[in-house]
Amino acid sequence: MTTLHLQIKMNRSAFKLEVDLQLPGQGISAIFGPSGSGKTTLLRAVAGLEKNQQGRIQIGANVWQDTQQGIDLPTWQRPLGYVFQESSLLPHLSVTDNLHFGLKRALKTSGNAQTEVAKALQASIELLGIGNLLQRMPDQLSGGERQRVAIARAIAMQPQLLLMDEPLASLDAARRQEIFPWLSKLRDELKMPMLYVTHSAEEVTRLADHLVVLDQGQVKAQGPVSVVLTQVVNPVMVGEDAGALIEGRIGKVDVQWHLSRVDFEGGSVWMRDEGLPVGKAVRIRILARDVSLATSEPQNTSIQNQLRCSIQSITADAHPSQVMVVLKCGTEDVLARVTKRATDELGLQVGQSLWAQVKSVALVA
Repeated sequence: MTTLHLQIKMNRSAFKLEVDLQLPGQGISAIFGPSGSGKTTLLRAVAGLEKNQQGRIQIGANVWQDTQQGIDLPTWQRPLGYVFQESSLLPHLSVTDNLHFGLKRALKTSGNAQTEVAKALQASIELLGIGNLLQRMPDQLSGGERQRVAIARAIAMQPQLLLMDEPLASLDAARRQEIFPWLSKLRDELKMPMLYVTHSAEEVTRLADHLVVLDQGQVKAQGPVSVVLTQVVNPVMVGEDAGALIEGRIGKVDVQWHLSRVDFEGGSVWMRDEGLPVGKAVRIRILARDVSLATSEPQNTSIQNQLRCSIQSITADAHPSQVMVVLKCGTEDVLARVTKRATDELGLQVGQSLWAQVKSVALVA
């Protein structure tokens, strides 16, 4: 598979951005971290909008920048799409005219025939579901609709890489929920890499395949999102957000009780039925606060989700009264936050087999 090599060193007044990343050539790599950690600077460096003082930017076999070899393609020669926080649509042009305006560059720089560009544009319109918006003006669109148009414009140029800089930050909660399914569809159907800047835990858990965590310009953690989210040394998600992300499929629907069973490597859990068919791939979130532990198989309990697991590690949590227990359930890691007193009374030890009781499961994608 094509990979992205991003080696970037830049000095800023507040921090020094220094990364050396090998990222997947497909799917969404989320760049996550607090404000001021260097997320947008990283994206702008990849786009050529910020001067990379030292390093290399390579997409597959294509080198966009290599300071040792004196290579530094200007932004207009880098085949990328860029989606900003604001949609940046021209207010005096209709949706159709905005889309065609953006494609003028593609015709000039890509060398593609006009028919190819037209096909790519139509495909992007269908992928983002904006066919019914083409005659509208930007002020007649909701925030979510404007962002869908902006994304369609970006991918219609057939880029090698799609950059998205907090594309949901300017939207209210309702509009974010509206656009999530379209971003998931984009991730699943486009065969191109995407760098997605965010400081939202929800966006990471719903959309990301790979996760890069930045802090003051340095890479704090990186890897498959499910692995990074369950690390307990220098945890990415703390407090109420700590938990595991698990990929599974709908294995059964209980019509009588309006429940769906999610099967995964290591067990299965029941959740509220969301109308998804059997066999549908899903992503679920199990928060550490919703997991309790039992050294023998629980009986006569209202908690119906029970997983057979073994203890991988026991680590002090933020509050001195608690610990974080990493459990291996089949091939999946699950986190449980329990008190030190409970750990002592149960005699919990690394390697011990026990039962994890999952009180709540959240469908995230």
